[in-house]
Amino acid sequence: MDAHDFPLDLLRAQTSWYTAYRRLADPASAISPTVGRRELLELSSRIAAHPFWSSPAGTPAARMELKELAQREAGQ
Repeated sequence: MDAHDFPLDLLRAQTSWYTAYRRLADPASAISPTVGRRELLELSSRIAAHPFWSSPAGTPAARMELKELAQREAGQ
């Protein structure tokens, strides 16, 4: 797999998204739900608007690959 060479900032944002989601879903987490949702929205916007998606490499398959790679990096 890993056929794409993702920009580091894009991979970090996607990995952070999974980490933030896991924190928000954890009832024992000290994070405020509002703060957690705000963080997810900001990361989602950063990921969706990344210039990589405007390049020829920014295919739907690349989006799935990024998600799978980020999930592995986030330990899910």
